[in-house]
Amino acid sequence: MDAGTGRQGAMAKGQPRRGMYVLPSLFTAGNIAFGFYAMTQSIQGSVKAPWFFDHAALAIGFAVLFDGLDGKIARATNTASAFGRELDSLADVITFGVAPAMLAYIWGFQMLPAMATPLWRERMMQLGVGVCFLFLICGASRLARFNVSLNPQPKNPGLPGRKYFVGMPIPAGAGVIAAVVHCYNGSPIDDWRIALVWTGLIVFTGFLMVSSWRFWSGKEVELDGKKTYRLFAVIALVGVMIWMFSEVVLMVISLGYLVSGVLARLAYSWGRGRRRSEGVTG
Repeated sequence: MDAGTGRQGAMAKGQPRRGMYVLPSLFTAGNIAFGFYAMTQSIQGSVKAPWFFDHAALAIGFAVLFDGLDGKIARATNTASAFGRELDSLADVITFGVAPAMLAYIWGFQMLPAMATPLWRERMMQLGVGVCFLFLICGASRLARFNVSLNPQPKNPGLPGRKYFVGMPIPAGAGVIAAVVHCYNGSPIDDWRIALVWTGLIVFTGFLMVSSWRFWSGKEVELDGKKTYRLFAVIALVGVMIWMFSEVVLMVISLGYLVSGVLARLAYSWGRGRRRSEGVTG
């Protein structure tokens, strides 16, 4: 059998062309590009130029979209590879770990105005460095756990037949940071009390990423038949809402996803406690 016949046989069996393997990696490269762009915008931001912070937040938001596309394209074209998976993990650390951590620090702590006690502002900035680094470490740990886990199961299992993430995915964690900054239109925090609330949100988001709580993955959604049209209709509606009211809608989506994991954990704990009490009573 000559080389041409072999290639034709491979094509007949559904083997994708070699060039197709580059397609998912192009979206991953776009993911990295958005992360790098977000970092360059963050370091240019200031009280007098808040739009740079807003640009950084929007770049992270677009990166979340690209991150969802590269995996779907790889599965749809049967071009998933070990190289692509490793590149995707590295891209996630950069775009959803380093970039949002840098944005969270510069926007939420470094831009704080001078206080009556200079030492207090210095302590706030040191606190900001610590919590933003914690966010980065939690995100990297979440990725490492995902890569080495074969079939992870959350501590609070959900409905049978549905697939869940164990811990909040790092793109969702980065989305929380970006959505809050965008909701403020990039205007940095100028009150130390709000900075403390910002600290709590960053720490809690980092905790959710390394937790074993369940978060909806959406992997059971299939594009077939009437469901496809319904899904596209919902996506179109959400897209229009984001276009018109992006500050509010993106905030609701990101924080709503965060709260959904917390509510799922509380509901499971409450249900388990109730079952135990009924068992003891019976």
